[in-house]
Amino acid sequence: MTGWSVDILIQGYPGKSKEQGGLGWSTVALARSEGRVVLLDTGRLGARKVLAEQLATHGLTPDEVTDVLITHVHYDHSENWPMFRRATIHAPRRELDWALAQPEGSPMLPDFALRALAESTRLHRLEEGPTGLPGISCFEAPGHSPHHLVFVLDGEPATIFSADVAKNRAEIVTRKADISIDPVVHAASIARLVREWEARPGAVLMVGHDLPMTIGAAGRPVAQGTRRTTVDAWLGESLEAVTRISLG
Repeated sequence: MTGWSVDILIQGYPGKSKEQGGLGWSTVALARSEGRVVLLDTGRLGARKVLAEQLATHGLTPDEVTDVLITHVHYDHSENWPMFRRATIHAPRRELDWALAQPEGSPMLPDFALRALAESTRLHRLEEGPTGLPGISCFEAPGHSPHHLVFVLDGEPATIFSADVAKNRAEIVTRKADISIDPVVHAASIARLVREWEARPGAVLMVGHDLPMTIGAAGRPVAQGTRRTTVDAWLGESLEAVTRISLG
């Protein structure tokens, strides 16, 4: 095992709309090693076209993805698992069981997609510890959701894919989360995440709704790359009159 190479396919964004609720613009990453092609989270339904296009830029189709790792079952992280028809879908067992016990129409949960996942012969239910994929382990970090998992991938550098344990840089720095079912438990999970990050010098932390980060000389998170999120809007009376709004 030579370690995992990890690339961002869809860049997460740290924002939400008062009028529309959560944007659901979450990070999706691609990990490859020795013939395994792994997707880390899947994004929301509206990202399917972009996700397929981004895979194509890496010379891949959805059918070439061998494994999908899901951190938690909120819609913006799990909804697109059916795109990957030949992949094993690895999802947190306790998180999925919890979600299936909730009433239909519960916030953040894609009911139909989760019921179909629970019935799929391709589902592999994860517990804390080894995932079954060489060089990838996971640990439970509750707070944002009851049984959220964090994935740790060996490599040079190592990658920690933490999704919404801490969604953005502000939550890492303050140890406080904007969306939490238990703030005390959540703060402890963020603290554990940071300890795991600090224990791996040079590791890249990939959060759910922000740029990837490394730890700087002063022990503060340093963003890697540049935000490139834009919105094209039709605000006038012509389809040719497009207003491009940068959300960087």
